[in-house]
Amino acid sequence: MRHYLALALMLLASPLSAEGEKAGKFDYYVLSLGWSPTWCSTTGDARKDDQCHPRHDFGFTLHGLWPQYERGWPSYCHTPHRDPTRRQSDAMKDIMGSGGLAWYQWKKHGRCAGIPAADYFATSRQAYDSIVIPDVFRTLHKDVKLPAAIVEEAFLEANPSLAPDMITITCDQGMIQEARICLTKDLTPRPCAPDLQRDCKMTGALMEAIR
Repeated sequence: MRHYLALALMLLASPLSAEGEKAGKFDYYVLSLGWSPTWCSTTGDARKDDQCHPRHDFGFTLHGLWPQYERGWPSYCHTPHRDPTRRQSDAMKDIMGSGGLAWYQWKKHGRCAGIPAADYFATSRQAYDSIVIPDVFRTLHKDVKLPAAIVEEAFLEANPSLAPDMITITCDQGMIQEARICLTKDLTPRPCAPDLQRDCKMTGALMEAIR
């Protein structure tokens, strides 16, 4: 009996994902903004990804716009809409860093929105443009260590429509990773469901400089 109880508690504590769900059935969006220098250090440099080339100066980029349930999220949904062309995916490079990421985000998350690829990319761009990136993060040219809570506070100050329960800051390998902001289907800020409210608690998270 104790084993079943432990399993039940584990399931309740873990976020739930689904695959192959019907497109268009979801409750809200999560706008994920990734700190590009962290991604380059942990993944992109090893891949020699163009996003990490010195000619770029990416800071917070659009990682993705993810349909969410009030608990868990859909992925790899079945949709009647065609996949984007390479040109459509490449057109997202300026805010996503690469066309490959744009295509992958469509495949895993965008299909679940239940709209054509062009509309999904347009909605993603609109969501990205609706959030003000704090000025301090647009011109960060030296490495800093700071509490993750300071990153959240900066976003809240720059975006008066946001409340603390509408944004989550994540870390990866001791570094600031993402700012995740919850939005309605109309792209209005809203509280995140409990399974998304998992802020990084680090007091000395590394935020590498924009290259």
